[in-house]
Amino acid sequence: MGVLKSAGALVLVLAIISILAINAMANKNCNTSTIVPGNNFNHTAGDFWGAYRHKNATDQGSKKIVVGGSENWHFGFNYTDWAIKNGPFYLNDTLVFKYDPPNDTTFPHSVYLLPNLWSYQNCDLKRAKKIGEVNAGAGEGFEFVLKRWQPHFFACGERNGFHCKVGLMKFTIWPLIRNWYN
Repeated sequence: MGVLKSAGALVLVLAIISILAINAMANKNCNTSTIVPGNNFNHTAGDFWGAYRHKNATDQGSKKIVVGGSENWHFGFNYTDWAIKNGPFYLNDTLVFKYDPPNDTTFPHSVYLLPNLWSYQNCDLKRAKKIGEVNAGAGEGFEFVLKRWQPHFFACGERNGFHCKVGLMKFTIWPLIRNWYN
């Protein structure tokens, strides 16, 4: 039993480190050497964080972000890289998943929310929750609101996790609390 607790604690620590690393990568262009002490951590030219916010973010609250941008949700696109480049994401932001419904020329896609880092790393769907059926991404797609301050592990569950494992159709984000960073 002690080994299971240690393994669980290790997975939790790894999850936290991974999420923090992703958030750090999202702000990798941040140059703190130009902060003026005593100036409320702002650049002399204005808002320090303004140039490093999410591309869709403004000071007016939550945003809708299309997963994959113009690429939408499809096999072979690196969504982990997309999440790093387009972060940070904030609580109450809405992710929009758009994908073609299955037909003669496309494979079906779906969206699952995986329960933990281990399931995410292994594309294990056993305890995952399906949040987007194969037809849900058609047209304007479907929306998922980031309501909890916790890691969110997303993956395509089609073909028993093949799209997740081989097709790069997975990403993880931990939404930030907007008031802390704005």
